[in-house]
Amino acid sequence: MRFRLPIAILALTAMTACGGFSSRLNPFKWFKRSAPVEVVSTETPADPRPLVADVLSMKIEPYPGGAIIRATGLPPTQGYWSAELIPQPLDEKGTLVLEFHVFAPAGAAAVVNQQSREITVAYNLSEIKLQQINQIVVQGASNARASSR
Repeated sequence: MRFRLPIAILALTAMTACGGFSSRLNPFKWFKRSAPVEVVSTETPADPRPLVADVLSMKIEPYPGGAIIRATGLPPTQGYWSAELIPQPLDEKGTLVLEFHVFAPAGAAAVVNQQSREITVAYNLSEIKLQQINQIVVQGASNARASSR
């Protein structure tokens, strides 16, 4: 019982060390919420899949050892499949562009409601790669979303 209080105080003291102004260990200081940006023109590698029509949301979720970039796209109809975020080369400003590619349905597809057409895909970045990145952009055919430090 008498050891709980010193351990709790020690744990709280250690946690406050992550709140420093220059600490990169604090996951809440990694990236801000995503915001709409203009579509960036990139040299696309040979990928037969077209870009998703719209990027609805993008979120960066930190975890020990890196971060997961999760994006939700909206194709024009149902039936799109094999979605993937394809990374482009990092530019000199530290911007990583991830293109949201997806295969179109083989035949005619219905257009029902938006929720039934949404596609969510994720991309994993290691902590080593994140050290070089200042901004992450997820790009679709008509729009893009970005999050920066």
